[in-house]
Amino acid sequence: MSLTLKVSLPPITNSLTRYPALFLLHGMGSDEEDIFSLFESLKDRFILIAIQGQIPRGEGYAYFNILRIGYPELGSFESILVQLKDTLDESLQTYPIDPSQIFMAGFSQGAILSMSMAARYGSLLKGIAAMHGYVPAHVSAENVADLQDVHVFIGHGIQDPMFSLAVGKANAAFFMDRTPDVTFRTYPSGHWVDAAEKADVLAWFDDFTTSLTSS
Repeated sequence: MSLTLKVSLPPITNSLTRYPALFLLHGMGSDEEDIFSLFESLKDRFILIAIQGQIPRGEGYAYFNILRIGYPELGSFESILVQLKDTLDESLQTYPIDPSQIFMAGFSQGAILSMSMAARYGSLLKGIAAMHGYVPAHVSAENVADLQDVHVFIGHGIQDPMFSLAVGKANAAFFMDRTPDVTFRTYPSGHWVDAAEKADVLAWFDDFTTSLTSS
């Protein structure tokens, strides 16, 4: 079953031009419109592809079921990872994406999946931005892919009641052990993205487009 997508293309002036792509993943009970709005200011520089979860949850959706914090239900979790990889592959065939400039960003469940996709597929992704999530125990116990060239932004709330600051620090340590380019920042927030975190993550992506333009 194909996932529901919200796709935004930058102004295309040359049919031969390829653009960086940013795949966006929302939190549990939210939807693709919500996560798209967080990154909408990047739409002139990135192909934005916001992905809706397939499991109804509250007024929105989830991507996978959970057993307890840190432990997703493996059937639904592994299923969505496969669907995300398929969506990425199909998008490469459908949109003018530069295959060397694929990024993923998400909040909560979206952060969990972004980190897991990086751990599973390595340099298929140029970079990820993970806000208020965790690396599942079974993912961290796997033979993790080569992450040496993957750029990572991790944001976490000091007052997050769902995932403690220790979880955020563990996320950062997981990636710092495997790649030299990890940005880890904390915010005086709970389980949400505050204005400072939004500004930081958008600036992090802006730095990539600046370097691409000047290269």
